[in-house]
Amino acid sequence: MNETVLTEFFLVGFSDLEHSRFGLFIVITILYAGIITANVFIIIIVKTKRRLHKAMYFFIGGLSFLEIWYPSVTIPRLLWSLKTRGEAISLYGCFTQFYFHFSLGATEIFLLTVMAYDRYVAICNPLYYVVIISPKTCAFLIIGSWVCGFLSPLVPCLQISNLSFCRENQIDHYYCDLAPLLKLSCSDTSSIEKLFFCLSLFIILGCFFLIIISYICIIRTILMFPTAAGRRKSFSTFASHLIVVTLFYGPIIFMFVRPSTGGLMHLNKMVSIIPSVVTPLLNPIIYTLRNQEVKDAVKLNHSFSRWKMADSIYIKAYVK
Repeated sequence: MNETVLTEFFLVGFSDLEHSRFGLFIVITILYAGIITANVFIIIIVKTKRRLHKAMYFFIGGLSFLEIWYPSVTIPRLLWSLKTRGEAISLYGCFTQFYFHFSLGATEIFLLTVMAYDRYVAICNPLYYVVIISPKTCAFLIIGSWVCGFLSPLVPCLQISNLSFCRENQIDHYYCDLAPLLKLSCSDTSSIEKLFFCLSLFIILGCFFLIIISYICIIRTILMFPTAAGRRKSFSTFASHLIVVTLFYGPIIFMFVRPSTGGLMHLNKMVSIIPSVVTPLLNPIIYTLRNQEVKDAVKLNHSFSRWKMADSIYIKAYVK
C-alpha cells in the first residue's frame, strides 16, 4: 500500500558510453539517413520504371516502405536521447513505442514469408505465375501482412498496459522492450511471458518453417534444370531474399524464441541493433547490387539523363 506508482521510465540506452556519446550520435544519424535514402530510392525506382512493374518488385517496394517506418519507431528517440541526454519517456509513450515496434517487426516477418511464396511460385510453377500472383493477389498479400502484423501484439500490449509498475524505473535498452518492462512490474507477469513466448514461437518459427519449405522446393527445382546458366539465373532470383531472411531471422530468433525473458537483456540490446538498424540499411543495397534488372533500370536512367543533358547542351550551342 505504501509503494509509489511510476509515471515514467528512463531509457538508459547507451548512456554508459559517456565519452562516445557524440560519436555514436553521428554514426547512427548517418546510418539512419542512409536507411531512409536507400529505401526511398528503391520505392522511386520500382514506381517509375515500367520494366520493374512486376510482382517481385512490388513486394520489394513494399518491404522498402516498411523498412522506412520500422527503424523510425526507435532511432529518432535514441538520437534525441544521445543529443539532449533526455532519457525519460512516459508510460503510455513507452507502451505506444512497444506496440508499433513489435507490430512492424511482425509485419516484416509476414512480408518476408509472402516474398518467399512469390519466389516459390515463380521458380516452381512459372507457367501459372501470372495467374497465381496477380495484381489483386499482390495487394491482398501486402495488406494481409500489415493487418496480421498489427493484430499480433495487440493483446500482449494491452495486458502490459494494465500492469502496475512500482519498482525501479530504469530500462536497460534504447527502446521499450518486453523483458525490461516485465522486470520492472510489481504484478504477476507469468501469463504475459507465456503468451508472448507462444505468440513469438507461432509467428517467428511458423513463418520461418514456411520459408524453409519454400527454399527446399526452390533448390530441388533448380537442381533439375538442364543447364548451368539456367540454374545460376534462377538461383540469383531468390538469393537476395535468402540473405535478407538470414540477417533478419537470426537475431529475432535469439531474442524472442526463449522461454525466459529475464536473462541476457543487455546482450539483447546489442543484438537488436541488427534487425532495427543494420537490416533496413542492407536490404535495399542487397536487392540493388544482386538484381540485374534493378541495376539495368538505374543504368538506363543514368544514361538517359546524360543523353538529355548532352542534347540540351548541343541545342543551346546550335542556337548560339
